[in-house]
Amino acid sequence: MKKALLFGASGFVGSHLLQELLNNTDYDQVTIVVRKDLAITHPKLTTLIGDYHSLPELKADLVADDLFIALGTTKRKTPDKAEYYRVDHDYPVLAATIAKENGATAIFIITAVGANADSGITYVKTKGQVEKAIIALDFQHTHIFRPSMILGKRSEKRLMEKSLIKLWNFINPVLPAKYKGMDGKDIAKAMNNAANNQVEKVKIYHWKEMNQLL
Repeated sequence: MKKALLFGASGFVGSHLLQELLNNTDYDQVTIVVRKDLAITHPKLTTLIGDYHSLPELKADLVADDLFIALGTTKRKTPDKAEYYRVDHDYPVLAATIAKENGATAIFIITAVGANADSGITYVKTKGQVEKAIIALDFQHTHIFRPSMILGKRSEKRLMEKSLIKLWNFINPVLPAKYKGMDGKDIAKAMNNAANNQVEKVKIYHWKEMNQLL
């Protein structure tokens, strides 16, 4: 039996991923790190309250075989550039560093299609930089998921995003496979299923590869 560690369980994809991991019979323990309690109870679930700043204090409890990271923010929610970079880059890298030091052998992380550390676009540049840093940590297995538009019904009311998702649903059938949108539930399912097939040292998943895991 294995242990899983999840960051980002309160987010859209992360909340679905949490349910996938709890239902996965390969794991006898699932630990999540969240800023506030999610009021979820399950025999396998351990909830740790923390964030980027308090993470080192939780190090002794951040023990797992497989690490899942679904952290991320938006410029609208986090307009401060330094804080945005901290959430999208520094936090995932710190979490991965600690987990690996504690014996984790595999990491599963969501970035974005087009991730490129040398890009002039902040969003894809940051995603590319976090990929580069995670790969440099040299886990036995690194799984990078690069979705395009993340589809699905959210609890948050984001009018602009809601309109964009409607548009994406309309044009999705004619888009190249790499840029097709995918429901957050399916991304979570693909991440969970990927844990059952760990062969390559570094594996990058776009729409096609994620879809093959469903």
